[in-house]
Amino acid sequence: MKKTPLLNIALSRLIASLGHGDRVVIGDAGLPVPPGVELIDLALTHGVPDFVSTLKVVLSEMQVESHALAKEIFDKQPTALTTLEALNAEGALGRRDMLTHEQIKVLSRQARAIIRTGECQPYCNIVLVAGVTF
Repeated sequence: MKKTPLLNIALSRLIASLGHGDRVVIGDAGLPVPPGVELIDLALTHGVPDFVSTLKVVLSEMQVESHALAKEIFDKQPTALTTLEALNAEGALGRRDMLTHEQIKVLSRQARAIIRTGECQPYCNIVLVAGVTF
C-alpha cells in the first residue's frame, strides 16, 4: 500500500506519467472537458470532493513549475482562494499566470487530463504545469 496521501489509481498513474511541461487541470464540477482530453471524474455530489482537498493531494506527488488561474477568481473571492494564495506564497505552485476563464478553457485542450471535482464555488479551476525534481 502507498505511503503518500494519494490513493486514487487514475491520479497516481497520471502523475507518474507526466513529463516536464505537461499540463494537468483540476476543475470544478462545471468545467467543460474538451473532446480528446482524458477526464478523471472524482465528483460525487456538490462539494465532494472539494477543490482544495484535491489540489493538496495532487501537490503531495506532483512537482509543479507553474500554474494558471482565471482572473475572475479574484472578483468572486471563493473561500478556496485563501488556500490558493497560501500555497502560492509557500512556492508549491511555482510561477503564476493569470488568464481569463475563457483562456483557461482553451488551454485545457492541451492538458494531459482534467480532474473533475465536486467543487461548486465559482472559478475554482487551476492549470498545473509539471516541473522536474532535478
